[in-house]
Amino acid sequence: MTSMMSRRKALALGGGVLAGAVAGTGTASAATDWFRLPVITANVGRDNLAARDAAFDAVRNADGEHRPLVCFQEISEGDTGEEAMIDHYFGPLYTKAFLRHETSFRIPICVGRPWVVVSSRTERAHGGIPGVTPPRWFNEVVVRHQDHPAVEFAVLNTHYIANAYNGDQRTDLRDEWWLMRDIHRARSRAHHEAGRLVIWGADTNRPDFGTASDLSAEQKAFGTGIDRLHWLPGDGSVQITLNTTRTIDMNVDSHNARLAIFHVRAV
Repeated sequence: MTSMMSRRKALALGGGVLAGAVAGTGTASAATDWFRLPVITANVGRDNLAARDAAFDAVRNADGEHRPLVCFQEISEGDTGEEAMIDHYFGPLYTKAFLRHETSFRIPICVGRPWVVVSSRTERAHGGIPGVTPPRWFNEVVVRHQDHPAVEFAVLNTHYIANAYNGDQRTDLRDEWWLMRDIHRARSRAHHEAGRLVIWGADTNRPDFGTASDLSAEQKAFGTGIDRLHWLPGDGSVQITLNTTRTIDMNVDSHNARLAIFHVRAV
C-alpha cells in the first residue's frame, strides 16, 4: 500500500510549494501540489505619514521571499505619494489592481506571481458624506496560478464606513454600513455558488463583525478586531488550509496589518 503523508508533515515542508497528498483527500497524482499563499489585509492610515514607506516595506516582505497577496485600504485617502510607494515595493511581478482606478483607488489589491489576475470587478456601495467619509467601493479580482489554471479563487476587498458600529456609534451612518454589507454578502455568495473559493480582506469598522456571506462554511483567519481576513470554500475543486497567522507592525496609526499564510491546491 502506498503510504499517505500526514497533513502536519506536509505543512511542515513549507516553502513555495507544499508537495504530496493529504490523508483522506486523494493522492498526489490526482491533485496539484500545495502552493503557499500569504494573504495580507493592510489599512495604511494618515497619523504618521513618515512611517508609510517603512510600512509598505514591512507588508511586502512579511513572508520573506514569498510574494504576499495584499488587500489595501485607505490608499491615497487624503494623502499623496502612496501609489509610488506601492510601485516601488510591489514591482513588475505584481498586478496592482485598482491602484489608479478613477473611483475605487482607495482599496487596491496587489497580486504577485505566480498568481495572475484573470478578471476584475468594482461596485459602488454609497456616496461620500462631507466631513464623514469618501465614497465607498467594493473591489474584487479572480486569480489563477500561472502554471496551474485549475487553482483559481476570488479575492474581495473593501473598507466599511467608520463610526456606525465603532467609534461614535452613529445610528445615522448604519444605512451606509449595511449597503456595503449587502454587496459583500452578494458577491461572496455569487463566487461561492459558482463553485469558487473566496478569500476576503477588509477594514470592517465593526469589532463584532460576523461573516460576510451568512454561511456557516465561512471561516475566519482573524475573528476579532475590525481588520479581517476570512475565507469561504467553493465546491471543493480548490482546497485551502490555514497554516499560521500573525500581525505586522506598521506604526502609521492604530492599524496593524494582518497576515494569514494559506496553502491551496486543485483536486
